[in-house]
Amino acid sequence: MPRLESLSVMSDVISDASLRLTGESFRQKLSAFWGLRSIALVFSLFLALLILSGCAGSEGQKDDTDRWSEARLYSEATDKLNDADFAKCGKYFDKLEARFPFGPYSQQAQINAAYCYWKAQEQAQALVAVDRFIKLHQGSPNLDYAYYLKGLITFNDDLGWLGKFTGQDLSERDPKAAKEAFESFKTVVERFPDSKYAPDALDRMRYIVNSLAEADVIVARFYYQRGAYLAAANRAQLVIRDYDRAPAVEEALYILINSYQKLGMVDLSNDAARIFKLNFPDSQMMLTGQRVQKERRWWQFWNK
Repeated sequence: MPRLESLSVMSDVISDASLRLTGESFRQKLSAFWGLRSIALVFSLFLALLILSGCAGSEGQKDDTDRWSEARLYSEATDKLNDADFAKCGKYFDKLEARFPFGPYSQQAQINAAYCYWKAQEQAQALVAVDRFIKLHQGSPNLDYAYYLKGLITFNDDLGWLGKFTGQDLSERDPKAAKEAFESFKTVVERFPDSKYAPDALDRMRYIVNSLAEADVIVARFYYQRGAYLAAANRAQLVIRDYDRAPAVEEALYILINSYQKLGMVDLSNDAARIFKLNFPDSQMMLTGQRVQKERRWWQFWNK
């Protein structure tokens, strides 16, 4: 219903109208006024009903899985997983875990959802699922796999066809994700040394270390080529200190030797040269300025 004005306002309106209108004309105008208000009210109610019915139609869409039992939902989700329908199997496992949080399939549904989202390239959802599993199931026999899967999710080694075509590798990408992956793989190796995932986790840790070293060498090379010799020397020292067994140390020492020479630090340059010859006696880099790269690219590392 429309809201009524106060009695004082209404009395003022009536008093003012009585000075200008006859009683009959006033009643006609008042009737017309309330007639218009009634039409507006009916129209407003009609619009409201349309809006509510539209919302009900959009939010009330039927979910075919609503009446499924826990066993059927798990079976359907598993079928989607086997059919490589990873987007749908992730949603099914999520629904299973949400509807039956204390059921016999709940724990497996969490880890399966993380795997499905990872394969569907839904990295954020995959991380949420695997982190929830790790937090809630520290005593699970699948905990080693959970940490391993988290490493795979953050490792993100799928560069796509363009990355493979151009020869791009992990050293040319943001190292933050690689460091997070390293920590997850490290947990597998240190906490679960007998896990079947430990050997592969260790291989990936080595690869990540080498890639991070390569990334810093790329930066050192960039500085050197632009005449920022002090910055180049500092970044090369970082590689030698933090990644002493990485193949990139060879070039880091080479950059360090030449940066010291450019800075006029002859003694430091000679010391770096002696270390270089001691560790890389067969290197041709001092002659060619180029480090010999292995032919096998990084994506072939996993196809032993």
